[in-house]
Amino acid sequence: MPMIRNGLLAITACLLAAMPALAQDTRVLDAFETTGAWEADASTDVTSTIRTVPGREGQALRLDFDFNGRAGYAFAAREIDLVLPENYEISFWVRGVGPLNTFEVKFTDAENENVWWHQTTRYDFPDGWTLFTIKRRQVTKAWGPGEDPVLRQAARMEFVVVAAEGGSGHIEIDQLTLRELPPEPSVPPRPLATTTSELAAFPVSNAVDGDPSTVWRSEYGVSQGVTLDLGYDREFGGLVLHWEDGGEADRYSVSTSNDGLEWTEIARVEYGDGGTDWLRTPEASGRYVQFDLMDGEPTYSLSEIEIQPLAFGASQTAFVTAIAAESRRGQYPRGFHGEQPYWTLVGVDGGGESGLMGEDGAIELRRGGPSIEPFFLEDGRLTTWADVNITQGLRDDDLPMPWVQWQTDGLALRIESFADGTPENSRLFGRYHLTNTSDRARTVTLALMARPYQVNGPRQFLAVPGGVGPIVQIDWTGGELVLNDDTRVRPLVMPDAVAASIFASGADPHSLVTQPDRRQPVDERLVESDDGLMAGALFYEVTLQPGETRQFGWMLPMAGVPDPLPVTGSVEAALDAVENRVAADWRAKIDRVDLILPPQAQQVEDVLKSSLAHILMSRQGPILQPGTRSYNRSWIRDGAMIAEGLNRLGHADISADYLRWFAPYVFDNGKVPCCVDARGADPVPENDSHGEFVFLAAEVYRYTGDRALLRDVWPQVEGAIAYMDELRAETRTAEFQTPDTRHLYGLLPPTISHEGYSDKIAYSYWDDFWGLVGYRDAVFIADVLGEDVARARFAAGRDQFSADISAAIVATAAYHDIDWIAGAADRGDFDATSTTIGLSPGGLIDVLPQDLLRRTFDLYWLNFEARRTGDWTPLMAEDWDPRPDWPDYTPYELRAVGAFVRLGQRDRAIAALDYFFGDMRPQAWNGWAEVVGRHEREPRFIGDMPHAWISSDYIRSALDLFVHERDRDHALVLAAGIPLDWIETEEGVGIANLRTAYGPVSWHLRQDGRGYVLDLDTTATPPGGFVLAWPPGSDVRTARIDGRPVEWSGGELVLPPGARRVELR
Repeated sequence: MPMIRNGLLAITACLLAAMPALAQDTRVLDAFETTGAWEADASTDVTSTIRTVPGREGQALRLDFDFNGRAGYAFAAREIDLVLPENYEISFWVRGVGPLNTFEVKFTDAENENVWWHQTTRYDFPDGWTLFTIKRRQVTKAWGPGEDPVLRQAARMEFVVVAAEGGSGHIEIDQLTLRELPPEPSVPPRPLATTTSELAAFPVSNAVDGDPSTVWRSEYGVSQGVTLDLGYDREFGGLVLHWEDGGEADRYSVSTSNDGLEWTEIARVEYGDGGTDWLRTPEASGRYVQFDLMDGEPTYSLSEIEIQPLAFGASQTAFVTAIAAESRRGQYPRGFHGEQPYWTLVGVDGGGESGLMGEDGAIELRRGGPSIEPFFLEDGRLTTWADVNITQGLRDDDLPMPWVQWQTDGLALRIESFADGTPENSRLFGRYHLTNTSDRARTVTLALMARPYQVNGPRQFLAVPGGVGPIVQIDWTGGELVLNDDTRVRPLVMPDAVAASIFASGADPHSLVTQPDRRQPVDERLVESDDGLMAGALFYEVTLQPGETRQFGWMLPMAGVPDPLPVTGSVEAALDAVENRVAADWRAKIDRVDLILPPQAQQVEDVLKSSLAHILMSRQGPILQPGTRSYNRSWIRDGAMIAEGLNRLGHADISADYLRWFAPYVFDNGKVPCCVDARGADPVPENDSHGEFVFLAAEVYRYTGDRALLRDVWPQVEGAIAYMDELRAETRTAEFQTPDTRHLYGLLPPTISHEGYSDKIAYSYWDDFWGLVGYRDAVFIADVLGEDVARARFAAGRDQFSADISAAIVATAAYHDIDWIAGAADRGDFDATSTTIGLSPGGLIDVLPQDLLRRTFDLYWLNFEARRTGDWTPLMAEDWDPRPDWPDYTPYELRAVGAFVRLGQRDRAIAALDYFFGDMRPQAWNGWAEVVGRHEREPRFIGDMPHAWISSDYIRSALDLFVHERDRDHALVLAAGIPLDWIETEEGVGIANLRTAYGPVSWHLRQDGRGYVLDLDTTATPPGGFVLAWPPGSDVRTARIDGRPVEWSGGELVLPPGARRVELR
């Protein structure tokens, strides 16, 4: 187009003449002619070295690394005095050899507390020298207590290789350079537009005037062009084109240029459908943007072209979120419309692949994958999740077989999902019941759309980021809807029609579902491919008489080769058979312990059994882990506490398998990794890990009696204790005996701990409580194994550490002038949820300073009540600042329920439990996310949902209501969390087959005439016997045990060995 190009050159000359000259200073930060300023280091068991090698110019730095089968990192670092201008880019030349790993460039401040980085995940180091450029906006805050997110100066710099695939290899770096760039304008200038043709009353300037009511119209001619001059070399993330009806281009390309001469294509549209075109152009830049319109109407008509910021195209998820913000609610999943979504897990015991079911009825087909979402169409009107009343539930109220019910205007749709099989051979089902609830016949089209969206919400950003679940190809084979070659959705009822669409042609439900001409016959193959945002649909056209229900469904093989459906007379009967078998299988797994409860408390048992199912589905074979998406890896912290819940519910074999799996990952120096995943053992120090591993080993033995396994892990137990000995020695020096450090004496060194101190490492009492548990249980293990010398050494360490912790807690309170047990000794912060570990499994309820302990949980209660009621006055009376706008909390607070039980505060325990039940979302699905927002629909990262560690926190606290072990004498205390109004019911209260470290326990407590009767059925022989913790509020004052009267005046009743029946009058 010579006319366009000549015009562009003239405009360019004028603009350049008018713009002020802006300096772009460049300086070399390091030419790498020597490595003298650099040092190599690596995480535990990873090796790294540096040396000088021939570079692109002169010499270069080479970092050799070998992960030696571990996770972790290797890096080269140097001190650097770097002060950055307002806008800049840092660049260097790089090449390397090795597997795909994460490449990080890090910057640290002079205090070595605040860290910024640029991360490239799964980076494939190029064979030849390649320029690597980092712009100011691409450097983000990694961690640190500082509030400024912008890197302004640095005292240290690192090149880091972090294990993804691990392995060994090397990277070479040359010519590290800083270039100052002109500042970005706060408001970009309005583009200037030129075109190949325009009608006199409809100039091309109308397309960039910000007024959607004005239009550019071309003259007749298929090939036309529009070029924008952005005024400077501008970065942008996308474009939005608003076509006038009937004036769209079906086919066009978009290119950029810095000089108006050399052009680079950044987008191409084929089969456009008019209306609004959304174009994602991630990391695009240029002064000029050119649109070559190649096919469409005789004349083109554009009302507006919008240049979008970089964030618009940062990811497909960001792109779709921007589109959804401009679309009718319901066209996209709830999370893309700015509303927090919720979901639950659908899988099999033992893990493997799994699905998710969303609260609105979409079913995610695999981790990070697409989903099937229902819609109906009646008389041309599209019904989405946003147009119906929605309820949720579980089969039998506790099985991990969720359902969603839509109800609207005489139609009901029930959506069910369940999974069948084993991790190696599993399948996922979706089942749909469409019912006419009106008094007239209804003709309805049910559309089951395959959409490129996860149920895992768009704010989820960890291991499996949520949002878009790309579909790059759809293939209807005549019997399967195949997505991306590996996701084969098999309809169990043949659809009446199918459809598939690329994004540019309209892949939203309004475009795809409401236009019958887009549907294809089911006996013809249909294949479409796109860049990830395409969609497909199965259509069922039905006429329903009043009260009639029709059923539809699909099956997806998740792993292996699934068995055929049972041979029955109908699809409905076949699905019933599979669903009933799945339900029976789950019953056998989650009913090993039963609760007896009145109707008003039945939720306690329903949530207990659902929580166990969450744990069983979230694990991966022997690997216990908190989730399947965000937290698809195994933390020893989570695993040890999950194992405790499994043991008590009759699944100690799973805990034993986990111990066998985890033990080999303990480092050679005895350090217990905080977590393990496919890359190996994570070296990040979290000093609770060592005690948690020893606790796990002891707990497995207590519930299985497997002495051989205990012997197998003895080397790791010894190593963990020796490692903690070394750690404690670091703080048992004169340096920690000054007035400013005495409160840290003898504690484990600072780490990020339970990851609540990621901003800055801390002397966390959580770590110390767990460490002390480790010493205690190491003594127990040594005793079991007859390791007398080690036992004596461990006991001495236990006693010394216990004394140091107790002294430090008192000193910390004095140092910070507080009257509670701090979360971390150096911070003096309040964290009662962490303090719960001191009670269980720490066993320190009688050892901790009683005034500080009681005060800690009194203050927690005041805070809890303030959040629950909105009345902050009582807390303010304690000189605490009110937080009426508190944003969220973590349901790890469920541990406080067990703490209140142990503290004899059952009313608080029940009140807290009721509050936490209210924050299950949806409540009928019996699960918590890791983060619960105060405002249900305010979007945020919520971790995995359900979260298996939180499920285990609930299990342990709920069981503590019925039975818990008293630490001072190892008695089993019965009913310490049971309120009197549960007992004074027809059903009474009880528990059957609860596993304890001393054997199974069953009891039933009920009202009997004017008194009460406790029946105890157990072979357990706890050292301290059994104690009935009778609730206050009743008039009974006499007791008979097995017919013999005993002295008792209320409160705790000690039961002699062999007692089976207690009568209270």
